[in-house]
Amino acid sequence: MLPNFRRSETDPSRSQTTASIAETSTTPSFQPRPYLTVPRGETPRSVSVIGTDLTIAGNLICKGEVQVDGIIDGDIQGSNVVVGESATVTGSISAEEVVVRGHVVGSVHSRRVMLQTTSQVEGDIFHQSLSIEQGAMFEGKSRRTNDDPRTLLAKSEPIGFVLPPRLPELPN
Repeated sequence: MLPNFRRSETDPSRSQTTASIAETSTTPSFQPRPYLTVPRGETPRSVSVIGTDLTIAGNLICKGEVQVDGIIDGDIQGSNVVVGESATVTGSISAEEVVVRGHVVGSVHSRRVMLQTTSQVEGDIFHQSLSIEQGAMFEGKSRRTNDDPRTLLAKSEPIGFVLPPRLPELPN
């Protein structure tokens, strides 16, 4: 049998201490916070997917992650861009991180660029960190920069269509 560890209530020093604590504290020492002030974690961002049967002719701007498996004829801006194996992107890509598994024709401006085995890139890459796996095809210039490569895109290359300068009108 197990011994009984319960103290008897006849111990005078124990009962006085318990009574004095109960009498002096009218409010509990721990105050729970209201439900609305509980800090919330960052809301999970969804992944936007361009499927294999989708073709986009125009620029794509996304605040979150973009998974491209289709064809895009235009520029892409996002926080994370993944170009899938069956994807073709004709235009520049500007993102925090770019992973290329498919075909890209155009410049890439990103802090971190990963060219995986199945990738084909024809264009310049402006980066802070670049990794190229064995078997990846890359034709162009690689430019490492200490500045944010995405800001270089805004300074050097306009995105979209630019009108030619107007010719002076001839007198009649």
